[in-house]
Amino acid sequence: MKKIIFYIFLIITLTCNSLFAGPKNKFGLSAATELLIPVGSISTSLGGSNLATTSGLDAIYWNPSGLSNLSTKTGEALFSNQIYLADISVNYFAGAYNLANVGTFGVTVKALDFGNIQVTTTEAPDGTGETYSPTYLTIGLSYARNMTDRISFGTTAKVIYNEISRESASGFAFDFGLQYNVIGTGLQFGVALRNLGPAMVFSGPDLDQFYTPLGTPAGTNAEARAITLADFELPTAFSLGLSYDFRLDKKNNLMVNGTFQNNSFSTDDYNLGLEYNFSKMVYLRGGYQFTQSNTDNDNRIFTGPTFGAGFKYNASSSLNVGFDYAYRVADKFDANQYFTISMGF
Repeated sequence: MKKIIFYIFLIITLTCNSLFAGPKNKFGLSAATELLIPVGSISTSLGGSNLATTSGLDAIYWNPSGLSNLSTKTGEALFSNQIYLADISVNYFAGAYNLANVGTFGVTVKALDFGNIQVTTTEAPDGTGETYSPTYLTIGLSYARNMTDRISFGTTAKVIYNEISRESASGFAFDFGLQYNVIGTGLQFGVALRNLGPAMVFSGPDLDQFYTPLGTPAGTNAEARAITLADFELPTAFSLGLSYDFRLDKKNNLMVNGTFQNNSFSTDDYNLGLEYNFSKMVYLRGGYQFTQSNTDNDNRIFTGPTFGAGFKYNASSSLNVGFDYAYRVADKFDANQYFTISMGF
């Protein structure tokens, strides 16, 4: 068994180095950075450290293989809301349904609400009286399955749509995840590859401009010219996770988590977390995220401590209701607070 685990992680490590050993000089140049905004309270309160143990709908963002382990046999529904930076609201809905002997299917919708923004021009720098509201929408379809009693696999296909005023960009991306449970030891491993997809580029009517050719006589008709914008790659990330389950007694449990994440547009992340639960009803969580370096070119907003709590009530053998809260410290901005309501049926 130890040899199998060793070979699995040797292959993963070599793959990671070959895919993501690129330069770290592209800060702020990725497309669809909203893909990096965490959703859900459980994993966020742990700093994203529970890659190997995340389960149910909360797992879709971090490691889609965890979707195969729902809190009930049939399905789950989840809604989460957070105030991000500069009063930007992030709303997230997810639902999943388990088909016996087939697997678990999930659907997610993530939308950012920027509010109304005034339209300004060079002639009216204080505003024209018109407003617009950007649209940042990500819709995902997930599938996960327990391949054996030890291994689970999951994937998510995402459609991305961004619109600012009359310009828009669309794209798609894939997530892949794997979890391995070393039964009887308390050890669990996880690996995930997120946001793998082609580059995105904005286009729209406001990029069409009219110019009068130089050297032409007065009254010459202006010619239409389109401004072609550069395309930008998606913020791909590769993560490795390890967790150990300390079963203190029949009612008290402590889970220790750790995750390493290689980012294509920033320095690498190291995440640590602890989760205590009493009778799988009351949960206390805490985590810490730090980066490989802290140079002047890598002004990361979200590093440092995270914490949260949760409560799950089993109304019956086929129905449970949960409420989870997360708090994430932000540099130079107000801290992020997450509120999540979930239901298993």
